[in-house]
Amino acid sequence: MIFMNLRWFGMHPRGADTIRRVLAPLPPRPLLPLYPSPVPYRTEWLAVSDGHELHLQQSGSPQGLPVLVLHGGPGSGCSPLLARFFDPERYRVICVDQRGAGASRPRGEVAHNTTAHLLADLRRLRAHLGVDQWLVVGGSWGATLALAHAIDAPEAVVGMLLRGFFLARAEDNVRFFDGAAFGQPRAWGAYQQQADEWRCPLIDALYRVLCTGLPAEREALALHWWRWEQQLAGALVADIEPERLAPLVVRYRIQSHYLRELCWLDQPPLLERCAALRRVPTLLLHGTLDRICRPSGAAALHARLLHSELRWVHGAGHDPTHPGMVDAMVRACDAFVVDGHFGDREPG
Repeated sequence: MIFMNLRWFGMHPRGADTIRRVLAPLPPRPLLPLYPSPVPYRTEWLAVSDGHELHLQQSGSPQGLPVLVLHGGPGSGCSPLLARFFDPERYRVICVDQRGAGASRPRGEVAHNTTAHLLADLRRLRAHLGVDQWLVVGGSWGATLALAHAIDAPEAVVGMLLRGFFLARAEDNVRFFDGAAFGQPRAWGAYQQQADEWRCPLIDALYRVLCTGLPAEREALALHWWRWEQQLAGALVADIEPERLAPLVVRYRIQSHYLRELCWLDQPPLLERCAALRRVPTLLLHGTLDRICRPSGAAALHARLLHSELRWVHGAGHDPTHPGMVDAMVRACDAFVVDGHFGDREPG
């Protein structure tokens, strides 16, 4: 059929010009920006089990398509940025701080705080809000939790948008903390020495310091961890305001609590659990330069989810504010709320 079309163009008086127009690369389209920061129309704390209360904010349109936004970390908490990928006139944006994270109470608590607890919390949250089904969107650990939620409550999920996916494998932990792999063999040297003295893995030593160390020791470790993440993300590492150190201690205490247990997703491994997933529109977005959650993890997940689509965001790392990632997220969300799928790839 291609050759027939070319012969037809050749016979047409203006065939050569037409061929050139068809084959010429399309001009690049402008990148879409984030939507404006939303003003929540409802903020509350939701009591769940074991004395935990989840901080919950809803923004956008109460009559819009419900979208559950899951933050990363674990332990990071929701930021206003995460709601800005969604058209506020067409989405009901539901942002929840997971146990111990963000403004949830008690802050930084790791007792009764496991992936199983978080999944139970999402079931409780959906019942509380009266939501039958929602689009689930998450990045990094949030993407991991989104997938686990879809396995746990398949009836709740109409689609998944997973950015910068984290597989929660032992090899992912080792790679993240391996300074030698990134040209800094002594990046964690002092903490590795402490782990050797305590005869425990590095992540266990980090958890111990963040839970029982002196305040100055906890803050020094949190600052070191944060700077390491910034370097891997390709960001300029600047000084941090002193008032931000306490939230970082909370964040990394919860994160180390989860990482030392492989997020309770290793028996069986998360990839094996994907067999239980219901087929719903699923889009994986991953930066080609992501050094925190390696692209190979997204490729492995895509190979297990035969119904999914994997779109590479070229030049992007793990930062959700990279212009290419913002554009990909906003376009996908705009398409889904209209057509129930994540749209087509960029032409050209």
